[in-house]
Amino acid sequence: MKERSQHKRPFNSPLECGLRLLFVLAAAGEHACDLQRLVSYDYLMVHSGDVPGGPKSLHPAVPFRGSELLVKRDVLQVGLNQMFSRELLEKKFDTQGITYRANDLTGAFVGLMKTVYANALRDRAAWVIKRFHVLDDGALKQYMSENIGRWGAEFERLSAIKDLEL
Repeated sequence: MKERSQHKRPFNSPLECGLRLLFVLAAAGEHACDLQRLVSYDYLMVHSGDVPGGPKSLHPAVPFRGSELLVKRDVLQVGLNQMFSRELLEKKFDTQGITYRANDLTGAFVGLMKTVYANALRDRAAWVIKRFHVLDDGALKQYMSENIGRWGAEFERLSAIKDLEL
């Protein structure tokens, strides 16, 4: 049997990312989202503590976490395609590109998940939609661009202070 050359990803696998985005799409209801918006929503849901007044982050703060926005796009797309292949979301091709939307199975499926983490995802997804869905694509992009350099930069400052010789 031939071994797979790909490394197994314990965290942020396409499956995990796809499942997280089901919570976002369920919270968005009838509103369709393109991939770029979902990349932003995924970051904001996982690192909600980076937003002033936001709930505590679901995942630990790591250095340079803002760079996740640059590297997770492909993983999220694969995860969305996995969810689409299981008929857990709707995928539409139109003049604006590809958009994703909840279908009848989305809410039913995420409703079956009752763990503490799933409930936290549900709460964060509702918060993300309430807080950011009112922004058009340009305003959301601007918000993310203005803040990406700050998210995770506190570790750089702490490292610099540690290295100071007094």
